[in-house]
Amino acid sequence: MSRRRKGRDVNGILVIDKPAGVTSNGILQQVKRLFGAAKAGHTGALDPLATGVLPLCFGEATKFSQMMLDSDKAYIATARLGVRTETGDSEGAVVAEKPVPAGLTVEVLEPLLDGFRGDIQQVPSMYSALKHKGRPLYEYAREGIEVERPARPVTIYELTLLDIRENELDIAVSCTKGTYIRSLVEDIGEALGCGAHVTALRRTMASGFTLADAHAVSDLEAMRERGESLDGLLVAPDAALSMFPEHRLAGQALVSILNGQPVRIPGQAYDGFVRLYANESANESFVGLAEAFPEGEQTNLVPRRLVKSSGKR
Repeated sequence: MSRRRKGRDVNGILVIDKPAGVTSNGILQQVKRLFGAAKAGHTGALDPLATGVLPLCFGEATKFSQMMLDSDKAYIATARLGVRTETGDSEGAVVAEKPVPAGLTVEVLEPLLDGFRGDIQQVPSMYSALKHKGRPLYEYAREGIEVERPARPVTIYELTLLDIRENELDIAVSCTKGTYIRSLVEDIGEALGCGAHVTALRRTMASGFTLADAHAVSDLEAMRERGESLDGLLVAPDAALSMFPEHRLAGQALVSILNGQPVRIPGQAYDGFVRLYANESANESFVGLAEAFPEGEQTNLVPRRLVKSSGKR
């Protein structure tokens, strides 16, 4: 006999403005309880120190969490110069202190920062959630074990110097997945010869969502206390998939896709993932994601992630 799931079916994405001092999973569980949802997950953890954009997926939307995890991100960070810490942020013990070079100006810093723009190689922090032999690196670090980490390619699309103070810098970063801002700040500190660590980190964009889309958990709690439904805050799963082209299906092609069977469509030049929608008078809903394989003058669409029911577009 199958075990009955606790909670109700909730489908969609909710973007939270994560506060500092709590884990991403802690926020997830709190919001999941507020919705009474049976199934939910986040799309990439933020450190307890960090705040900002944290998309949460419910129900059918969890099928697309990996695509969201793989998306580009953007942050604003404050770097404290002259102090290195064990973790690369202000939560770690101080391991070294050096004087900050005098006369740091935009003219001095810009050429240095230019070396971190574009395609770079980055060594992940030992206090990251990156796994080694099935365990996150931070578990090894807490046990005093150093694991060799090969440098990984990441791309820094934008690195903007926002402000310079006596021993602090504010920077805005737009980057690919897998970029560690703590490591970036530490590397900038090393390039300056004084070391550095992150004292504040705010994610401003993830999966195409920005702070303008984000809700405070306290606002959700207030709505529940007033007896208001939270479901209207959800956006449909396809809201996070706008980077993929859209294709509409009808008739037998739609039936085949819904049955998990690939279809061939003429005169299309898709390659990679494609968003699929029903194109019938009674149903114009999001169907799911297919992977497209061009073949001459036609394209093969292979269903990869289908939703059980449509949500709002």
